[in-house]
Amino acid sequence: MKLHRIWGVILRYNYLFKHSLDRQVDAFYWPTVDLVLWGITSTYLAQQSKSIPFAVLMVVSGIVLWIILWRGQYEFTVNILEDMWNKNLINMFASPLKLSEWIAAFITLGIVKASVSVSFAALMAFILYKVNLFSYGFMLLPYLFLLLMTGWWVGLFVGGLIVRFGGKVQNFAWSMVFLIAPFSAIYYPLAALPGWAQKVALFVPSSYVFEGARQAILHGTINGLDIGMAFCLNVLYLIFAFFFFKKSFKKVLQKGLVKLY
Repeated sequence: MKLHRIWGVILRYNYLFKHSLDRQVDAFYWPTVDLVLWGITSTYLAQQSKSIPFAVLMVVSGIVLWIILWRGQYEFTVNILEDMWNKNLINMFASPLKLSEWIAAFITLGIVKASVSVSFAALMAFILYKVNLFSYGFMLLPYLFLLLMTGWWVGLFVGGLIVRFGGKVQNFAWSMVFLIAPFSAIYYPLAALPGWAQKVALFVPSSYVFEGARQAILHGTINGLDIGMAFCLNVLYLIFAFFFFKKSFKKVLQKGLVKLY
């Protein structure tokens, strides 16, 4: 892989972000709306019931952490769609750009954009609800990285579907990640799920992450087992998603990239 080619792809998508109101809205507006809506809801519930004193902290921290996973997959799926809509994939791969360099650029963009979006959301959480997620510092770093990994394999898998089937499945770029949301226990403990859903959650890496992050926030302890399980599942799904994406891309190359439009 050549760093200058990766950097070129990153610049291409950053220029697009700079001049796209839609992208900026996705990065800042919707996280703020979620924080206001669910933050007020959890504040009301906490006021009505003394038995849930940590409701605001749990809901707000769940929203902020979910942004990382969502942002990690977003940079894969929506940027691939953007190149399809603009009929730019042929131009991209008429250059010496390799598939691995294209993927590396998406991963880098996901890390940078997630850092910006999460920092903004965490700042809004402090301003609106006095919830200071920055105070947990390095304790949350392993969980942030694991959520990014989950976003990557979801993005690779959905990207593979888009590359193989084209615009017919473009809605998956925004919606498929939410299939794992109910099983991720973002705002509630796993014990709150029905029995069948708890069994499904065992195979969802983000469920271990949100459970572990809650423990870290509430009790100041890190659960190594949760981290290990989430990491192993993420690695397994990343390998599968990468080969699926690679196979899908090879398939469309055989037909010609123009068939993708």
